[in-house]
Amino acid sequence: MKKYVLDLEVRSVERINEKYSLLRLTHEETLPEMVPGQFVEVRVDGSQNTFLRRPISINFVDREANELWLLVAAIGDGTRHIVSVSPGERLNCVLPLGRGFTMPESKSAKVLLVGGGVGVAPLLYMGAELKRQGIEPTFLLGARKAADLLEMELFNKYGRVCVTTEDGSEGEKGFVTNHSVLGEHFDMIATCGPKPMMVNVAKYAAKAGVECEASLENMMACGVGACLCCVEKTTEGNLCVCKEGSVFNIKKLLWHL
Repeated sequence: MKKYVLDLEVRSVERINEKYSLLRLTHEETLPEMVPGQFVEVRVDGSQNTFLRRPISINFVDREANELWLLVAAIGDGTRHIVSVSPGERLNCVLPLGRGFTMPESKSAKVLLVGGGVGVAPLLYMGAELKRQGIEPTFLLGARKAADLLEMELFNKYGRVCVTTEDGSEGEKGFVTNHSVLGEHFDMIATCGPKPMMVNVAKYAAKAGVECEASLENMMACGVGACLCCVEKTTEGNLCVCKEGSVFNIKKLLWHL
């Protein structure tokens, strides 16, 4: 898939909570084709401490509005600068990068999308694309507490939403792998979030004999496999997550075995 370097105009910045912001970006020309699970590399301007681009998952693509949405966790100098932009300003982005999730071939497929923290970001676009293809997914979203759950109204537009919180303030108490929905049959699982969560989801899927893909969040600097920052050990040797992933079938990953 062809890659582009674009100066995207910031259409809006929505502060979701003290940590997360939703950026809606657009361009004077039609945005390039993007698939769920891909990401963009955003140049950080105005920071004396950040020299490398920041990888951000594609949260959503609104084709009618010609918008790209990025859900950004402001956890360092780079991401804090990114979310400090104002409408009308521009962000320089390289996109689309990486390999996305596999879409099921059958419209009768039962698909479970499991996310935690900012890892829920790519699952919104995945869910929307599934719904567009006639498949209503089940979302399983985990957080520490109810206030940490993100974009719940949007997730509810595209499928059934199941929730776990560690303190029991919303949904079922515990971790995502404790949720009762895992007692149901699924044909496919896609997951993104903290590594311990994904490891447990992968182990569940392997034991249940369900096809499963995980979107890894290794540190990625260049986005094209040149800097070797994001190497992951796999059954095929060391692979760059940014180029060969970021989505992998769990059968290739060694950490869930």
